[in-house]
Amino acid sequence: MTEQSHSTHDAQADDRNEHILIHVNGQLVPKDQAVVSVYDSGFMLGDGMWEGMRLYDGEWAFFDEHMDRLFNSLKSVSIDIGIGPKDIRKILDDTAAANNMTGDAHCRLMITRGRKAKPFQHPGLSRFGPTIVAIVEHSKPADSLQKKGIRLATVPQVRGLPMSQDAKYNSHSKLNCVVACLQAEQAGADEALMLDPHGFVNTTNACNFFIVRRGEVWTSTGDYCMNGVTRQKVIDLCRANDIPVKEKNYSLYEAYGADEAFLTGTFGAQTPVAEIDGKRIGEHDGAGPMTLHLRQLYKELIAQNVAAQKASR
Repeated sequence: MTEQSHSTHDAQADDRNEHILIHVNGQLVPKDQAVVSVYDSGFMLGDGMWEGMRLYDGEWAFFDEHMDRLFNSLKSVSIDIGIGPKDIRKILDDTAAANNMTGDAHCRLMITRGRKAKPFQHPGLSRFGPTIVAIVEHSKPADSLQKKGIRLATVPQVRGLPMSQDAKYNSHSKLNCVVACLQAEQAGADEALMLDPHGFVNTTNACNFFIVRRGEVWTSTGDYCMNGVTRQKVIDLCRANDIPVKEKNYSLYEAYGADEAFLTGTFGAQTPVAEIDGKRIGEHDGAGPMTLHLRQLYKELIAQNVAAQKASR
């Protein structure tokens, strides 16, 4: 990454993360000892699924939605981990507690088909049970993400068709996104704006993408991108608050002429986009009025979700 660039996952520096404990297959181990086998199917083939979640006041925001996606993905690729969402919740809670975390923390939960008997592709060679890892870090988005916004570049790497590798899997196989990010950085931008196979605006290499045009909020159809939890919450908030929202095909022409653009993701929530292909988006430094409004509604929704989880215990 170039010295001038920044990304949607830039976090404030926190030295405590050098000494965290990480959950690896039922054990909490120091960061420098948290390892998996080189025979692991995730390392060898990208054969696994993951989820990113944030901790607010001791609760994992929209936990049920994340588990729905995770277990749907695991079932789709025939990975049976032998435990359910309640067990996953205990893993996350125990890991956060071991690190004295109650908020401003981000989890990356990773599940793979597990260690293989031989270094070959066939899934039947994973004979030792799944690998489950939970990394929970002290994590707050960098202030620059809101002040500067993200510079996007449209890249040659496109999102794939569902029958090649369905983007709805939150899989470890992210090479297409990595290639897109590299192409964007080589073009002098921070991250990539990726098109779908038909040339319509789809998503970035790391987040879902929205524009605001003439008081309407637009995002892609969702056919070729990860249907993010935060993406869906923004759509739901628009509908609940009488904000016109459309899931539709649209072109770069319409994106360039947007009044605002922003990205959604569990880590950054709503991150403003400053420019696309060198063209400034809107007339605002940082987030525009619709983005700010949706960000406030999203914060209120998180508070409601956290309160509901506490009440159900």
